[in-house]
Amino acid sequence: MSEKAIAIKAEKVEAVAEQFKNSASAVVVDTRGLTVAQSTDLRHQLREEGIVLEVIKNKVLTRAADKAGYGEMNDIFVGPSAVAFSSEDAVAPARILKKFADANEALEIKGGVVDGNVSDIDEINKYASLPSREGLFGQLLAEFQFPIRSFAYAVKALQEKLESESDAPAEEAAADAE
Repeated sequence: MSEKAIAIKAEKVEAVAEQFKNSASAVVVDTRGLTVAQSTDLRHQLREEGIVLEVIKNKVLTRAADKAGYGEMNDIFVGPSAVAFSSEDAVAPARILKKFADANEALEIKGGVVDGNVSDIDEINKYASLPSREGLFGQLLAEFQFPIRSFAYAVKALQEKLESESDAPAEEAAADAE
């Protein structure tokens, strides 16, 4: 192998290692058996969430995972491997790939890295059941709003009670005056 080819492969390993390090998650799948239409649909769904799916040679993946500190992943780099990298939402790749795999038996989830931790298939499936980032923020916002809303209702009820009590003596005085 020429020095130029070795340099190109070293650059690819470095680039993939950086992707592993900089991603919120990276899920490894086997796409063997998907039709072109299915593969295109999967890539489209992932792209809508800002996720990149790359087919990468196992040797490159093995070296990149070692370099990124995820050497324990090396046993999943068997057979054709594609990696879904997400730089923002840690659970989006797991959620989309799990849903797609449920509908298309040809897609096999192998494992991956989520928030810096190597995850097996079971953990990836658990992450897939979590709501999206926006959904989690919505739930958190609702939790913050609940006490404030309850307090506002209590203040309003107290105000109405005080107003009705202050109106009652005035009504009684008016009735006494007649």
